[in-house]
Amino acid sequence: MNFSTINQLKQKLDSKRPLPKAAIKNLREVFNVEWTYHSNAIEGNTLTLLETKVVLEEGLTIGGKKLREHFEVINHGHAISLIEDLVTKEIELSEKVLKDAHYLILKNIDDENAGRFRSINVAISGSEHKPPHFLKVQEEIEQLISWYKQSKETLHPVELAALFHFRFVYIHPFTDGNGRTARLLMNFLLMKEGYPPAILKAQAEKRLAYYQALEKASVGGSTDEFITLVAENVEESLNRYLQAIE
Repeated sequence: MNFSTINQLKQKLDSKRPLPKAAIKNLREVFNVEWTYHSNAIEGNTLTLLETKVVLEEGLTIGGKKLREHFEVINHGHAISLIEDLVTKEIELSEKVLKDAHYLILKNIDDENAGRFRSINVAISGSEHKPPHFLKVQEEIEQLISWYKQSKETLHPVELAALFHFRFVYIHPFTDGNGRTARLLMNFLLMKEGYPPAILKAQAEKRLAYYQALEKASVGGSTDEFITLVAENVEESLNRYLQAIE
């Protein structure tokens, strides 16, 4: 797969470091609202982008919306803060990182299962893929982290992050919140390498393309479409960063 355009954009962004603090602060606020909105909307949250911003930044509640939807926004904001902190401290990917991110996603929504691997077998609605038996989850996650540590020496960071996302949701280690956690961890891996977060979009046609690409990888075994989809979003984020600082 050709990442030449992404490499050029990343090189251009790196050449401008250290980036202006005011621009970074603004980009962070904009991206975090969009990241939270789209990641939640993909899973069915009905809060709009503007409503998400109000809940996330001002702590207000939206009339007529479920309490769970408010918690999903607040929790996702906290999970992004965790990821940013881990990147700053140069913490490596681990089982603890996975569980801590998931715990924040389900906090006050499903405290019993927050941060805990599933103890039941699950089916994914609309998918032919059958996740591994729950007794295999621990071993599968250990193998995934081992794969990541080996592959980061050879794979392009964008391909690595995309494949990690796919492999994570293939295992489906938690009863709920797998998609949001996968997108957080994907961006954790990207941000560790100096990339801005990739925001996978929730609009109907893009959400469908996202699920279809994951299904094709899970059932058909071809990950090219999913890697391309992630790469397109990384490229878009890089362009937005460059436009904001030039």
